[in-house]
Amino acid sequence: MCGIVGVLGKHEASPTLVEALKRLEYRGYDSAGIATLNDGHLDRRRAVGKLVNLSDLLVHEPLPGKAGIGHTRWATHGAPTLGNTHPHRAGPVAVVHNGIIENYRELRADLGEKGIGFDTDTDTETVALLTKLYLDLGLAPVDAAKATLDRLEGAYALAFLFDGEPDLMIAARKGSPLAIGHGDGEVYVGSDAIALGPFTDRITYLEEGDIAVLTRESVTITDANGELANREVRTIKIDSTQVDKGGHKHFMAKEIAEQPVVIGEALRHYLSDDGRDVLLPGAEIDFADLDRMTMVACGTAYYACLTAKYWFEQLAEMPVEVDIASEFRYREPPIPARNGALFVSQSGETADTLAAMRYCEGRAAKVLSVVNVAESSIARESDIALPILAGTEIGVASTKAFTCQLTVLLLLALKAAKDRGTRTPDEIADTLSKLRGLPAIINHTLELDPAFKNAARQLAEAESALFLGRGLMYPLALEGALKLKEISYIHAEAYASGELKHGPIALIDNRMPVVVMAPCDNLFDKTVSNMQEVMARGGKVMLITDHAGATAADEGAWMLITMPEVDPVLTPILYALPAQLLAYHTAVAKGTDADQPRNLAKSVTVE
Repeated sequence: MCGIVGVLGKHEASPTLVEALKRLEYRGYDSAGIATLNDGHLDRRRAVGKLVNLSDLLVHEPLPGKAGIGHTRWATHGAPTLGNTHPHRAGPVAVVHNGIIENYRELRADLGEKGIGFDTDTDTETVALLTKLYLDLGLAPVDAAKATLDRLEGAYALAFLFDGEPDLMIAARKGSPLAIGHGDGEVYVGSDAIALGPFTDRITYLEEGDIAVLTRESVTITDANGELANREVRTIKIDSTQVDKGGHKHFMAKEIAEQPVVIGEALRHYLSDDGRDVLLPGAEIDFADLDRMTMVACGTAYYACLTAKYWFEQLAEMPVEVDIASEFRYREPPIPARNGALFVSQSGETADTLAAMRYCEGRAAKVLSVVNVAESSIARESDIALPILAGTEIGVASTKAFTCQLTVLLLLALKAAKDRGTRTPDEIADTLSKLRGLPAIINHTLELDPAFKNAARQLAEAESALFLGRGLMYPLALEGALKLKEISYIHAEAYASGELKHGPIALIDNRMPVVVMAPCDNLFDKTVSNMQEVMARGGKVMLITDHAGATAADEGAWMLITMPEVDPVLTPILYALPAQLLAYHTAVAKGTDADQPRNLAKSVTVE
């Protein structure tokens, strides 16, 4: 969602704020703005659209001052207009906000009864106006901010800046992540540590309900009960190169290319020295103590869970149910006593997934998470948090995080198989040996990029597309359709191949590309039958398969992409690449923004 930053520094704040916002733009790019204090006086600059528009504005209208706050917006309440762009200001206070103020209508009504008018359509303006009201009533800035926070309902990360207070900033977190960076006579605020990486490696993560009063020399944090809180200062490592494109046209292209390396890193982290066993450093779990698993996630992470369901059930003979996080807790599902709950999130801050996890706390026997951000809320609140070690992922459409999620989930399934005695040590070691060889196979697949680029040129002309898969390929078909929708804006749907006759076949004509993901496995012949049904009705089939599959079933195919052969259990990880590369090159062919697709943001921290 939105990204917020703040700085109380020794140098001009505007360049620092813009640099930090560049590192947060993946969170929202509808508009951007900054506010600074210069000689104790507030001023601001705002621009609609991407951050470059704000940068251009600051060239012509510089904004001096050594204290400031900034914001890059993903619109929730109110269209992306200049008036709705943050920071919002009401007299002597400026505010930036990530989240949703759920009771803003009631607050607006209350303010309206007091004769206070509104200039925007946003929920955030109420925060600024309410703070100004308390200031006008004689409260000091800190007290006015706290009085305002006491009245807010919903999810928020907030930063306040006050006219006449050049050494004061207030930050608050409830439901949305917020980090404080500690410098030498400087202090920073950011939605995540990525934003602060160029300026400091000393980070404090605010907990739920925390309020921080910041000066250049002090940070005072109170918890949800108003008690002083001693939050840990952590030293983090964020490689600045991770947020550069590294010579690629897009972050997405770079992150696709990084997959062999990051998967290799994940394997080194979780495998024993001899490579024959799965280790969970710093975590203890015996899957023999659990009867079943519940897996919960959103978006691409949800498809990773759907894939893991096949692995856990086939390898470990462990029943698994998979739920969409945004629906899970509203069903109020019963959680049996010997039930494990596993939550998957790239950011570790996904609001719906976090809420679902909190529902399971005290109900599930064990709460596990698979996350990319080790210091995230989901990681901190889990019994066991398993990092995927994908590194910073900037592209909105998840790529390397997805394949690393799959890798860690497969390792968990193999650990469960060992614990439950459903696979012998030699069988597990054999699968792990093949898994260790997967990065090299992925490298070979990346060399097929020209074939995917050619196929994408054809796909770019379509208005709609259909993806089909069976077994382990069904979740990958879902992921392929999602990727295409996300970044190329082509309508796409995915179905289990066997469901084709139960409705989707009505859509088939010579204008509807049908992407079939089908390695030559025990379900291949059935998938070929579904392909024949499509081709018999004039449908255009793009078959993605291995050499054996291509030899057996290329006749009549509109396009054929031949993948390397790999053990069937590993096919979901490998076949994630066709889903990614087809979508990426289709987006490039259509001229859409692969990194920052319209209406989407990387981290969804609101419901």
